[in-house]
Amino acid sequence: MKLRRLFIAIAALGVVAMSHAATPVLVIHGGAGVIKREMNPVREKAVRAALTQALQNGYAQLKAGKPALDAVAAAITVLENDPNFNAGKGAVFTHDGKNELDAAIMDGYTLKAGAIAGVHRVKNPILLARAVMDKSKHVMLVGEGAEAFAKDAGVELVDPSYFRTDERWQQLQKALKEDAARKPHADVETAKHFGTVGAVALDAQGHLAAGTSTGGMTDKRWGRVGDSPLIGAGTYANSGCAVSGTGWGEYYIRTVAAHEICMRVTQMRVPLKRAAAEVINQEIPSMGGNGGAIALDGDGNFAMPFNTDGMYRGWIGADGVPHVAIFGDEDDGTGDPLPATESSSGS
Repeated sequence: MKLRRLFIAIAALGVVAMSHAATPVLVIHGGAGVIKREMNPVREKAVRAALTQALQNGYAQLKAGKPALDAVAAAITVLENDPNFNAGKGAVFTHDGKNELDAAIMDGYTLKAGAIAGVHRVKNPILLARAVMDKSKHVMLVGEGAEAFAKDAGVELVDPSYFRTDERWQQLQKALKEDAARKPHADVETAKHFGTVGAVALDAQGHLAAGTSTGGMTDKRWGRVGDSPLIGAGTYANSGCAVSGTGWGEYYIRTVAAHEICMRVTQMRVPLKRAAAEVINQEIPSMGGNGGAIALDGDGNFAMPFNTDGMYRGWIGADGVPHVAIFGDEDDGTGDPLPATESSSGS
């Protein structure tokens, strides 16, 4: 009797999940921000192609019966290798002219997680985060120590010049001039700290996983770390919910946004769409922050709320067809957003 009660208590916290057959679902994002209809057509085509490829690569893992973790890592790797996204190859520059990369991944079934921050030579940070989870006793490694572990774990390292792109370098030069003139950053992307990629997945066994990767914020200083690699802030998964965020990281940290969404879903029984909207479109903006997130529950329902002009996003499910959206007025499969006045928590 005591064992039965213990099992029920643990299951209620999302630590134990009963396996069940499920229809695999993969949802991804490539960052929220100021995304206008007037964006360069060539860039738009490239972004849509990369999102589509990420969905295809990740879903192939799910269709092959692989765990959600594999799908998340496969999808994010594609986006890390594409310079159009602020992660991996397309990472922005710090104030000192370096690229500092952060990432995290979490298994909702076991609550195991791995994270890394402040690395300069790891080609695919999400793969190092996965290695920290699978091959170490730790959850988070940073800086030189993380890179030393990467070498031991067989994770590919590259020369820091690999991450340099002219577009990101010019963004930094503009920001530095504004710093010198004591002017606020004119580029909203820089001022609001947008730029992240992420994925959430549900596998055939009914298990969830989440992952996030970022190059941080342009002109950042003092080894600043945002929400992306912090379990519970920008990345979180349990037995009934998985979330990856993208936006002004300080606010996601202060609200523990990803965990907050999942707790509303699994503990308060708030529908996923409502829970995500309450945190992303109400709680965070009320504090002065902004951004978006992708969320997925154990039944395959997903939400992609954001309070910016747009968010690079995509999903693939039972039909096996990749669906991609960029702009705020595009159909993203989630229906109309909840009215701002609807709230089950009063937050």
